[in-house]
Amino acid sequence: MGEKSTLEWGSDFSLSWSDFQAESNPAIFEDSHSVIKYRFTWTVNSDKIDGDIIFLIEKISLFVEFHPLLSWVRPSEANYSLLCHQQGNLDLAELVKRENLIQLQEKFYKRHFSTRGQNEEQQKQFAKEDSGKMINTEVEKLQNIFDEKSFKYQNETNYGKNVDVQSKYNLIFKQLRS
Repeated sequence: MGEKSTLEWGSDFSLSWSDFQAESNPAIFEDSHSVIKYRFTWTVNSDKIDGDIIFLIEKISLFVEFHPLLSWVRPSEANYSLLCHQQGNLDLAELVKRENLIQLQEKFYKRHFSTRGQNEEQQKQFAKEDSGKMINTEVEKLQNIFDEKSFKYQNETNYGKNVDVQSKYNLIFKQLRS
């Protein structure tokens, strides 16, 4: 049985402590740590306009992924409320994705981009490479937004220990699953 290197957010997916597979770090204040990243897929099409190859970006999909091999918990602190807090961090990443996906798509959809290369085949290959770099730049900005919101979430909830604030966040996250 192989271990999964990532787990994808889903409305019916919930983290369990067995998903936190890295060794805990005694030098860090946190009792647990989640590594959450965005992954994207897209379609790139090329066309010839006035003898020049241009490309169009379509069908951008964005996924929230939890990385078990990089996430950890101190076994002595593994309790239900901390697990709910970590699930909230994953849910927060999904919320940030939903709030920003349309803007990300609109930066690219229905636009023509020029490409480089010495012949049509090279230009098509560079279109794929260049479009991926362009989208990645925007996804990195989205990752930064999530990282900032996650930092705020950790502080406001005191890593899940502030039950009142954590409960307010939980109500927001519950809406993602309905």
